[in-house]
Amino acid sequence: MLDLIILSFHFFICFLISVVIWRGPKDVDLQSSSTETVEMEPGGLILIGKEDDIKKSRRITAKVNGREIVVFYHEGKFHALDSRCYHEGGPLCLGEIEDINGQACIICPWHKYKITLETGEGLYEAINPLEPSPTPQWQSKGVKQRIHNVTIDNGNVYVSPPDLSVSFDSDYFADKYKNSGDLAMQKQRNSQAEEEVMARKQNPSECPNEEPLS
Repeated sequence: MLDLIILSFHFFICFLISVVIWRGPKDVDLQSSSTETVEMEPGGLILIGKEDDIKKSRRITAKVNGREIVVFYHEGKFHALDSRCYHEGGPLCLGEIEDINGQACIICPWHKYKITLETGEGLYEAINPLEPSPTPQWQSKGVKQRIHNVTIDNGNVYVSPPDLSVSFDSDYFADKYKNSGDLAMQKQRNSQAEEEVMARKQNPSECPNEEPLS
């Protein structure tokens, strides 16, 4: 009889343990991120980092509610936008900034799409065939990349949570890369490595370019 009671108690404990495991938290992010950790402030603003640090690095990526954004410091101004290009999800954090038609633009490293830092508009060159001597002019595709409002307070840089009631083309890739942000970075590195190998084969006497020391 005592053995039966002990056995029943043992099965009861096992049942309780299985219930606890089954009802445990399921929304844990098991994939670590290489981007900066951000903090939510009481006013709803999201702390990205120290103003001086971002000024020195010129750019920083961070995840806001799982969404990867990039903050640029360019010519005395901070700009924040979705880190994934609206075209095919290229990593804008690796792009170059160029002045195009009087506007600072980030150039996507994958397909050279041009996006204004101020408004998120996509720019392209086009001609008017009705003109006697048509010349290429820069045109806007409209706002394609989501822009995030930046606030500077007491030496810190904050962004506002995105207003998802308004949609932009970059939203698709922002959602797609929420849990796999490193894939785009790896694709870019592989592409650069392949280009370097091809360059060495074509010019075996030349030394590879060295990256400048930071």
